[in-house]
Parts: sequence; structure tokens; C-alpha cells
Amino acid sequence: MAASGLDQDYIVDPDTFFHDNVTGPRSGKDEDEAKFGIGQKVKLIKEIVNDGTYPHSPIGTLMMPKDSIGYIKSVGEFLQVIRVYEVHFLGVEEAPVEIVGCRENELEAMEDYKDEVEEELEWMRKHREKYYSKD
Repeated sequence: MAASGLDQDYIVDPDTFFHDNVTGPRSGKDEDEAKFGIGQKVKLIKEIVNDGTYPHSPIGTLMMPKDSIGYIKSVGEFLQVIRVYEVHFLGVEEAPVEIVGCRENELEAMEDYKDEVEEELEWMRKHREKYYSKD
């Protein structure tokens, strides 16, 4: 027994394997610019297992198999330094969920990203220059 009355060997099993796909492959701050955009079609290049962030399945449960196809639903951050893409995978029978958080190193683009907002703004700029010049 330790001075606190608790024995660490009793509490912590040294054989427990922790799935750490969030910080394991890359630590530190992600690049300033996101690699993928909202609505972009992507493919999962490695399987995603529950690292403990999904409370309804045991740690290590397969959440999404490799080669699944999905679409970027949103882009967020974990601990203000790790970019996480919320990806909606459709029609994957063996997965317990449809939406999974993924890192950039787990995804591959299946199509080029088109920023529709930027395209619309560019069209508006050209329209203004053509029809509303200050001459």
C-alpha cells in the first residue's frame, strides 16, 4: 500500500493497450490551412477504432473500416492544436456509427475541393468591376 492508501498496481493494469490515434501519429500544432474542405469526398486510408472518445462502445471497437468513403461535414479542433474532421460515412454496414472524427493523416481526397463561397465572391467582384465601375 502507498502512503495514500492506494496501491498503483491494484488500480492500473500495465497490460492495458491504449488506442491513441489522435495524438500518436502526430503531435504539436497542425498546419494553419486545412487540407480538406466541407463537402469534399474523402476515403479513409486506415481503420478507425474507438480510442475512448465514443462512450457507447468499448475502447478498441472498430468504428469505421479502412477504404470507407465519406464527406467532410465540419472541421474543428481538439485542444486548440489538433484539427479534427467530422466525416459522414454513408452505407457502411459493419460500422456502429455514420459520423466519425478523423485526422488529416487518416484521410485521402477523392476529388478536388471547390470552395463555392470563394467562387461566388470572385463572380461578384468581377460583376461589380464590369457593371459598377467608378468611371
